[in-house]
Amino acid sequence: MSTFPPTPDSSMLREIDEFSTVLHQQGAHAALKYLNGRTPHRYTGVFRFDGDKLRNEVLYDRYEPNVQQGEDAPMEATYCSLVGRQQAPLEINDAATDSRVKGLIDTPVVSYCGVLIRDAQGTAFGTLCHYDMQRCQERTTDLPLLETAATLLHKYLYPVATN
Repeated sequence: MSTFPPTPDSSMLREIDEFSTVLHQQGAHAALKYLNGRTPHRYTGVFRFDGDKLRNEVLYDRYEPNVQQGEDAPMEATYCSLVGRQQAPLEINDAATDSRVKGLIDTPVVSYCGVLIRDAQGTAFGTLCHYDMQRCQERTTDLPLLETAATLLHKYLYPVATN
């Protein structure tokens, strides 16, 4: 399985370059802030799968920008677990009305948009996601940026593991 980022739409190349520059010059938290500025969601985070737990590695909270890490969560109470199981991006505008997830996950998260992060060997590592406790309309055109950002963030956060 390839560990290269997906080939992004040419319209995203400028944003990917901007994201990469922020990541390497200012760090992961600033890079998540950059991504969060493109979405209506309150939170943007990197989460790692760890058995029955979902571990928060880095978090950006629009309303509390000094927070850099959030709480861990039981895997079964997260939409990230569905991204891991399906090995595919997941977007939920309103969990209360989305038949794919209604009643499936017991979480206060209402809106979610997440992509899978793979390690250098192609194994599911975790997720990069936006989420909110209120309904949000996601910009699906940003999925190529999120997918590429997921790969870049993993390489940045775990440089030894990606060599």
